[in-house]
Amino acid sequence: MLTKFETQSHRVKALAFHPKRSWVMAGLHTGVIQLWDWLMGTLIDRYDEHDGPVRGVDFHSNQPLFVSGGDDYKIKVWNYKQKRCLFTLLGHLDYIRTCFFHREYPWIVSASDDQTIRIWNWQSRTCISVLTGHNHYVMCAQFHPTEDLVASASLDQTIRVWDISGLRKKSIVPGTTTLEQKLRQAGAPEIFGQSDVVPKHLLEGHDRGVNWVAFHPTLPLLASASDDRQVKLWRMNDAKAWEVDTCRGHFNNVSCVLFHPRQELIISNGEDKTIRVWDMAKRTGIQTFRKESERFWTVIAHPTLNVYAAGHDGGIMVFKMERERPAYAIHDNILYYVKDKFVRRLQLGTSKDFPIMQIKKNGSSYRSSPHSLTYNPAENAILVASNTTNPETCVVELFPVPKNIDTSNPESVEARKTAGSTGIWVARNRFAVLDKTRQILIKNLKNEVTKKLEISTCEAIFHAGTGHLLIKEGDNVTLYDIQQKKSLNSVRCTKAKYVVWSADASKVAILGKHMIAICTKKLNSICSVHENIRIKSGGWDDSGVFIYNTNNHVKYVLPNGDSGIIRTLDLPVYITLVKGSTVHCLDREVKPRMLSIDPTEFKFKLALVNRKYDEVLYMVRNAKLVGQAIISYLQQKGYPEVALHFVKDERTRFSLAEECGNLDIALEAAKTLDDKPIWEKLGKLALQQGNHQVVEMAYQRTKNFDRLSFLYLITGNSEKLKKMMKIAEIRKDVSSHYHNALFIGDVEERIKVLKSVGQASLAYLTAKTHGLNDVADEIAESMELPEGQKLPQPLPQATLLKPPPSIASTELNWPLLTVSKSIFEGTMAAKGGGGTMAATVVDTGEGDAWGDEGDILLDEDGEILGEDVMAGEEDGGWDVEDEELDLPADLEIDATAALGGGSGDGYYVPPTAGTSAQQVWTNNSQIPVDHILAGSFETAMRLLQNYLGVVNFGPYQNHFMLAFSQARVANVAIPGLSPLFTFPNRNWQEAGARSGVPAVGIKLPALVDKLQTAYQLTTAGKFSESIVKMKSILLNVTLLAVDTKQEITEANQLISICREYVLGLTMEMERKELPKTKIDEMKRICEMAAYLTHCDLQPVHLILALRTAVNLFYKLKNFKTAASFARRLLELGPKPEVATQIRKVLQACDKTPTDAHKLQYDEFNPFSICGSSYKPIYRGKPQEKCPLCQASYLPEFKGIVCKVCQVAEVGRDAVGLRISTLQFRQ
Repeated sequence: MLTKFETQSHRVKALAFHPKRSWVMAGLHTGVIQLWDWLMGTLIDRYDEHDGPVRGVDFHSNQPLFVSGGDDYKIKVWNYKQKRCLFTLLGHLDYIRTCFFHREYPWIVSASDDQTIRIWNWQSRTCISVLTGHNHYVMCAQFHPTEDLVASASLDQTIRVWDISGLRKKSIVPGTTTLEQKLRQAGAPEIFGQSDVVPKHLLEGHDRGVNWVAFHPTLPLLASASDDRQVKLWRMNDAKAWEVDTCRGHFNNVSCVLFHPRQELIISNGEDKTIRVWDMAKRTGIQTFRKESERFWTVIAHPTLNVYAAGHDGGIMVFKMERERPAYAIHDNILYYVKDKFVRRLQLGTSKDFPIMQIKKNGSSYRSSPHSLTYNPAENAILVASNTTNPETCVVELFPVPKNIDTSNPESVEARKTAGSTGIWVARNRFAVLDKTRQILIKNLKNEVTKKLEISTCEAIFHAGTGHLLIKEGDNVTLYDIQQKKSLNSVRCTKAKYVVWSADASKVAILGKHMIAICTKKLNSICSVHENIRIKSGGWDDSGVFIYNTNNHVKYVLPNGDSGIIRTLDLPVYITLVKGSTVHCLDREVKPRMLSIDPTEFKFKLALVNRKYDEVLYMVRNAKLVGQAIISYLQQKGYPEVALHFVKDERTRFSLAEECGNLDIALEAAKTLDDKPIWEKLGKLALQQGNHQVVEMAYQRTKNFDRLSFLYLITGNSEKLKKMMKIAEIRKDVSSHYHNALFIGDVEERIKVLKSVGQASLAYLTAKTHGLNDVADEIAESMELPEGQKLPQPLPQATLLKPPPSIASTELNWPLLTVSKSIFEGTMAAKGGGGTMAATVVDTGEGDAWGDEGDILLDEDGEILGEDVMAGEEDGGWDVEDEELDLPADLEIDATAALGGGSGDGYYVPPTAGTSAQQVWTNNSQIPVDHILAGSFETAMRLLQNYLGVVNFGPYQNHFMLAFSQARVANVAIPGLSPLFTFPNRNWQEAGARSGVPAVGIKLPALVDKLQTAYQLTTAGKFSESIVKMKSILLNVTLLAVDTKQEITEANQLISICREYVLGLTMEMERKELPKTKIDEMKRICEMAAYLTHCDLQPVHLILALRTAVNLFYKLKNFKTAASFARRLLELGPKPEVATQIRKVLQACDKTPTDAHKLQYDEFNPFSICGSSYKPIYRGKPQEKCPLCQASYLPEFKGIVCKVCQVAEVGRDAVGLRISTLQFRQ
């Protein structure tokens, strides 16, 4: 059995599968109904209106309804879309045991402890029939799947079959009867008894009460489960029913039984804590699943899928009876797969599908299908592995493929068998087998052992090419060399199940339950992807993209880790091969299928990642790439100018144009939107680009008069400044009026403004200062000064407030510097410049003959001159007509000469620039610090993100700059000349011109010295300074470059030390800031002090932490725990005076060895401390780790930036610290 989903809850008494969705409903003994998505593993909803246990639930086959019955005597009909109970059916007088919908009619059948079965019409909400005859509790009643029958089981030791055809004829009236008449007839009581339902068969044979009865879906059979620990099989016809046989094997009451929907099997479960599978033909048990401490109460089968569910004392278990994944192998476009008892061969893309040989099946008719199949083209042989749940029965079979194949009657081939769970070809005539002792045996074609590999931790083996194996060891997959018997490399992949190699064997995808790891053939990690739903299978596209599928989606993953959805699936499939836009696969019925996919999206993204801009241009112009996902992706990757081609929404177009600085499109979008915030953003963008004409328009649309006036001032537009002054006067904006007069230098207007606002003194001073004595005298005469007050006099050194006159009015936009465009923009501008794909869609005008250099011709606005301007089409243009010249095809002209760079008959060919030292460094090393020293910060950050999950590079800034400043040496030859730079290599003895790596200034011993300084700061109680020092050391460790394994180990130890100190000291500082007014606050303070004592500190610091804990716990009267801290402290050998004091405390605590308060602290249970909440995470509990410093966090903090190192993302999958070439296997 394969368990697919489990829950933990109270006892489950009833279960029901939804007929179409991946839902399972559970009725609990507590009265709650739970609705689960068993595929996603999530609780969808819960309903708790029943009083007492819920013993029966069922979904309607096509309506959004379900029914439930419980110990409150009520049958409730619910609508799961509306999430409410629609109505309640009352009538039973005791507990309701089961309730089921009829598949066709609007009926519900219910069984009750009141010894009756009732049939209800849920549309009219009435009881239409009561079936009496049992003389004890009726434990189960069910409709027949197709016929007008009801079967019931009772504790009176009998099973009854009822004929309800009369009820159907009475209730479902043919003809023109109205619905109201039908409902009225359905609810009419019978005067002379229930003649519409008659007993048909009475089955007796059980010695104790019968708990369950089930119809066979197609045959006239019934199965019953009883308290006599037996499962009985019954047959019936129209005249009679009789017992066929009994299945014995349960050791306690049998709770439930059902027929397998598609095989000749019976499934039962009971209170003996087992689920048993019986062979209907032989009536013998063929499989048993046992649960140690949970009794089973019910079992159900999905109506269409090979899925089952069982309810027990502790929850639900959804499981499969057997594996549905087909065994297959692909070679040269030919698919070999196992179906039924044949190995078949299919030429993919054609209908040539035929059996090539027959595989003999031993044992009973029920047997797990083959687990895996591998094909050896050299020897034309096949390995088939049958991996069952019992290791003793696992077998690997070697089949030679017949040379002469009779497709109509394929011959049966004898196999060479060997005990083992997996068989993998490792050479032309060698294969590896993993036996039941986890030993790897290398065998030849005669099935003889040639070599044994003892790998105690091996859990599974996978194909890895000639002479190699991939070995699963816990959560790691290791590349193993069989000849040398050593591990070459390993990669982390949780629950690895399958591997898929690319066609050229250069890359491999390792598929886990919820994870895919993409690696090189040397098992160096390229990227990884995590999924919430189970990953089923995958295949490599021709372009190097991995296509995979989950239960309900086909997806892709690019080499850089980007992923997305291609299409949805109705049912899971198993991908065999990906060719262009077709995915070849097998379904669960082992039928070959071909799925059509649209590869445009991932090919577009792949072209962007690989910087193949000609392909990008081709797709931009021809492909139908739409959707918010593409736009977001382009923005994220820094290509907003490409995203502009897909966007129709004007607001989004404006945002993208703003991001890439495209003023024309931004202006066009702003005019369409005509929104004030948009115009404000446009004005800011245009001002940055010096396009004051657009700035003017934006300020006018937003009526921003003050900025508009200043714009006219700096552009020297006096006429418009005068207009702005008039507008301010009309608007009665005195401040703006005065400022405009000040900008223009109009003294009279300023005096006029000052007089109008009653500032006569200021008006007088202004006139007097500027020499307008007549005006000043007029103002003085009009002023009424108080007695004794004199007119204000201007200062003798006063200067005139006159703006400098503009030399010339700037009507045109400010000129911009000529800058080089991005590769994509350059290709877009050069209409004929792309690759062969771009050439198929561009115009062939005159401008194309000049190559890509045409994009540097700019007009005065900084815009590219269009073809219409350059070609002069209105006047006929230059009559060049180059295309009429018949030139040899093999001529090549240097680009410099083509632009006029040569003179005479010769051409000047500039020397080719050599590779810079920085480029050599980046090419030769994958260590982050080497890229920093080379000035390639972007690749260094990418490496740190891949290795250590770093997402916040702010704290790294100073470290990056300091390291970069040490990368070169300046040699001053002659004063006044620029220095000559040399770039020192750390491998200078063998570096040469192209093998150098930079000398690193940061050394491990220097960091150890800094650590001693941090220790001293900690001892002195300067925690904040010590934390800063520790964090600096922590980040510097990631920027080391070391040569030996010992140094790698010491670097990891340094990270661990810094983590413990930063975590502990940060927690201690937060503890000191907590209030101490309430008892709960004091308890929290004591808890944090206790946690600090479990940080891995130096003895001198641990003594101080323990002293603090002893004092706090003693004050809290937790004497027992305080005594424990005291003993730990004395074991560390403190100073004599400290030891004396602690012994006194210990003596006092031993007198009362109790704790007054219960704290969240268990000193005997090992734990880690959450780096965010400062709470313990005890061993075995789920936790997330920081990939850099390995600090622990509770699962809810996954995705945050680590509080300890402040740079890495918690829970992010990463490779690990990489600071040496020894960690990279070439």
